[in-house]
Amino acid sequence: MGDKIFVTGHVNPDTDSIASAIGYAWLLKERDGIDAIPARAGAINPQTAWVLQHTGVEIPILITDVSPRFESVTHRLDATHPEQPLKEAWAISSRTGGISPVINSDGTPYGLITGRSLFNHLSKLVGPNKLKQEMKLSELLEIPARDAADTGVPIFRVDWRIRDLLNRILRAEGDDYLVVDDNNHYVGVCRQRDLLNPPRMKIILVDHNEPQQALGSLQEADLIEILDHHRLGNQQTHVPIRFTVDVVGSTSTLVSERVEDAGLSAPPPIAMLLLAGLLSDTLLLTSPTTTERDHEAGERLSRWAFNGNIQFCDETLESFGQKVIKAGSGLQTRQADEVIRTDLKKYDQLPFHFAVAQAEVSDMVEVDEFVPELQKALEEMQTSAGLDFAILMVTDVVGGSSRLILANPPTIFSQLPYKPLADGTWFAAGIVSRKKQLLPAILGILEQ
Repeated sequence: MGDKIFVTGHVNPDTDSIASAIGYAWLLKERDGIDAIPARAGAINPQTAWVLQHTGVEIPILITDVSPRFESVTHRLDATHPEQPLKEAWAISSRTGGISPVINSDGTPYGLITGRSLFNHLSKLVGPNKLKQEMKLSELLEIPARDAADTGVPIFRVDWRIRDLLNRILRAEGDDYLVVDDNNHYVGVCRQRDLLNPPRMKIILVDHNEPQQALGSLQEADLIEILDHHRLGNQQTHVPIRFTVDVVGSTSTLVSERVEDAGLSAPPPIAMLLLAGLLSDTLLLTSPTTTERDHEAGERLSRWAFNGNIQFCDETLESFGQKVIKAGSGLQTRQADEVIRTDLKKYDQLPFHFAVAQAEVSDMVEVDEFVPELQKALEEMQTSAGLDFAILMVTDVVGGSSRLILANPPTIFSQLPYKPLADGTWFAAGIVSRKKQLLPAILGILEQ
């Protein structure tokens, strides 16, 4: 991994999460010369897929767990074949620090020649045999490499997590191990001292700061920065980090401000992507989370994205925003479980562990026929995830209101200021923001 820094948003990433990861990684490279790589912690949703395709920006790499893998400490050492003379392995071990992998012709590992395995073989070969005690070194070096190889060396998969195998590693007699791919082909060799202190991935989090929304095993990585616009719920760190949580409608706004502060302008594709993240998170700059800085960011990003860009010279903030919203709305083309999980965020408010999902439609009438399917999917997710309750917030981006579907709501929810409907859902007039409207109402009730 070297000096690479991975910039990633939250699990179940939305367009702002992906856009800010890509945009901030670009800025770190352009401004600071940092080898920053945009990443994602989950599957791309339909809206984000449309935006990436429309702009021609590559999908970020998928990283769901940052626990060190065997690949991080594996070195592809030179190797010999079982039938080759021991002198070849001897020559290899002189360059590798005393070990030589022995690999079959089909690419699978046969064993490993180490100082211990060589001594054990010579003890068996020469020790009890007085005649062979007179063998010359040149004769010993002509024996097949397979005879001196330890075939009981532990073999690990390159993509396995190191921490899951630590007990086995500590029980093993040797200090060197073979590493293979998922086809059992030789990848390299790793050493115990490296496995006990593997390199840690360097991570920057954007668009979130709560541990339950972050990728897995974050405590095993080096978290070096957080750039976000949500409520505080951050984890502990071993050392001080740069931590920015600001009151704006999207993290894409914060990224665009930093680009401008550096005296730079984002390339049109990245500017369009950041603009999509901004417009998606603020519902075309109409959400209650929208600030004057978001409006300024919209103008800034539109200028970078469309002015002088022949391919999109006829595009405007409004026309592009309508396409972005349309690409992410609707229930007809998606399975109920996909609707639930695409934009799902989990929260802890002791003693409750709950989740709030959000989906967008362009007409609330569309929701009626899908309520039973969505209710069932929400209840199944709530049970399987071990949540106390779950809510699906279906937002009409045109009408500016939401329908709430609930799974196992606590009785205290009767105090929420929303209208119960005959089908068991609730109508939340004027409520479109999960972060600034619905979540504070929920937390206020739970804190009583």
